[in-house]
Amino acid sequence: MSYVVLARKYRPRNFAEMVGQSHVVQALTNALASQRLHHAYLFTGTRGVGKTTVARVLAKSLNCVGPDGQGGITAEPCGVCEACRDIDAGRFVDYTELDAASNRGVEEVQSLLEQAVYKPVQGRFKVFMIDEVHMLSSTAFNAMLKTLEEPPEYLKFVLATTDPQKVPVTVLSRCLQFNLRPMVPETVQEHLARVLLAESVEADAAALRLIARAARGSMRDALSLTDQAIAFGGGQLLEPAVRQMLGAVDRSHVFALIAALAEGDGATVVSTVETLRLHGLSASSTLEDMTGLLQRMAVMQAVARPVASHDPDEQRLADLAGRMPADETQLLYSLCLHGRAELGLAPDEYAGLTMVLLRLLAFKPDTGGAEKKTLKSAPESLPPPSGTAPAAPRPQEPGTSADATDADLGSPPPWHEEAPMPAAPVRQERVLDMASVLTIPVREQPAPARSERDPAGSGHRHAELRMTEEGSFWNDTVQALIRGEAITALVRELALQSQLVSREQGSWTLQIQRESLGQGQARERLQAALAGLGHEVQLVLRSGPVTDSPALRAAADARRRQDEAERLILADDFVQAMMRDFGGKIVPGTLRPVDD
Repeated sequence: MSYVVLARKYRPRNFAEMVGQSHVVQALTNALASQRLHHAYLFTGTRGVGKTTVARVLAKSLNCVGPDGQGGITAEPCGVCEACRDIDAGRFVDYTELDAASNRGVEEVQSLLEQAVYKPVQGRFKVFMIDEVHMLSSTAFNAMLKTLEEPPEYLKFVLATTDPQKVPVTVLSRCLQFNLRPMVPETVQEHLARVLLAESVEADAAALRLIARAARGSMRDALSLTDQAIAFGGGQLLEPAVRQMLGAVDRSHVFALIAALAEGDGATVVSTVETLRLHGLSASSTLEDMTGLLQRMAVMQAVARPVASHDPDEQRLADLAGRMPADETQLLYSLCLHGRAELGLAPDEYAGLTMVLLRLLAFKPDTGGAEKKTLKSAPESLPPPSGTAPAAPRPQEPGTSADATDADLGSPPPWHEEAPMPAAPVRQERVLDMASVLTIPVREQPAPARSERDPAGSGHRHAELRMTEEGSFWNDTVQALIRGEAITALVRELALQSQLVSREQGSWTLQIQRESLGQGQARERLQAALAGLGHEVQLVLRSGPVTDSPALRAAADARRRQDEAERLILADDFVQAMMRDFGGKIVPGTLRPVDD
């Protein structure tokens, strides 16, 4: 028998075997137990978290008849009846899986929906599972809306996607949505330990921890990496072999880098990076590991907690957290986080890594007591600013002398932390006349003028639109071609920018302003698209001014909607109050109409 990869061999067969998705399992189990079944489910989440697996288990729960053939809908499918075995093997006639990534057109969806009118052949329910449903075209979504809203009582829809933002809201509103979360490394590590125990494969905890972190929340990725590690390690999983396979950096190097940065030891930083270069270890992986350790150090510095004895790195992290100030930890975390994006710009990734780490030493606070640079007063030899008159002498209080008054002007403020130092008298003519400073006029950039041809004030002039009957017919025809995805790229641009000037028997004349639009096969492809709509005509292109094209109509509609949006904003009571009471202004060009 051929070898079955771990990701397929240990795919969960029921809800009890699923890990890391307890919130989804609990909701579906309760719904099945109480027979409160929805007609459409949508499972979302990143790759390898169990979307397809949940769909198959749900299909088995709906169609399971038990070992004796007398069972009903259950949250615990038996796994031995004909329906359960056929669904696991992928040959159950009433369970259909459609990959929308490769079957995204309306024809494939209509072919699937044609089966909905027939009752189940073997099972209790028909189950249509559409994977990566966000890849369907807009016409395909529209074709399935009615059936998705009111399917027959024997039909259930199960949709899965990694990008729910691309699914239309009309589809989302017809489904119960469940979000399958990425799995935490601890959960992945525990499951891998159980799998390897069943496979009788020797593995240490450090190796499994590396694989769990490299999987990034995907159980399928973790099992695939485990397969690779078993082959790489000759039947066993040990940390050195797994680290070499993943190209991961030894934690000792990462700890050495952080310790050297804490001590301000640039030579150790450079030599450690050179060691990473000699061993061929990834610079990006180094920064990633450093980011993870620095985050744990920052938590230790902010929240005191006892050291966990089960983690061998916890004590070393606690020691580093005590040696590095909290502000330096935050700075180094930010530098490592942003430094990963800079590695691709550096001439060499190790040179980029060196510069990222040495940047902390460049910004490291000086603890030697050196005085920081501050703004100093102007030298006394400088003349007073032009346009200012010497300030009048302060009136003397009774019992004081002029020298005392001058000394008072040069004394530090009472809240100064250091002891007051004697200061040289400040000449009174150097005191600025603040009234003359504050009265400098401030010029504002005027808003761009608006005209009838440029209502948005953008500076562009639009061609004047003169609507015609032929233009209305051509605009409707072009919009129909676009909705059906019959024209794209240059052909679509030719249709939008042209004006239909005449329609004769078997021949239409289009006028274009730019001859480049008619180059290549654009005219022939547009003819073919029109033939698909039932217009078997020959297109004749001629040059000339265009005054009624679909593009001009779209631009006119956009300007109209822009004017309406500005009118509504300016008429709003709150906006008027802000402009009246606080002198608020609307920045020109920032108002945009909201799409329907």
